[in-house]
Amino acid sequence: MAAGAPPSFLAEVEKKADELVRAAEALHLHGAAWQGADEGARHAFVAGGFFVYMVTPRSELVSIRK
Repeated sequence: MAAGAPPSFLAEVEKKADELVRAAEALHLHGAAWQGADEGARHAFVAGGFFVYMVTPRSELVSIRK
């Protein structure tokens, strides 16, 4: 839920999310055929705070949680 978050923070989250998606695409080229373990939840720090994300290669999904 992004309600109440400052627009500047949301802009930083969006930029970082784009980077995370590009990195996941490069690292997990085979997506749904991925056989390795998921990395688990991680933190990403941006100006104004941080958020938690998780890359799930088999689902070709990057989940972001504030």
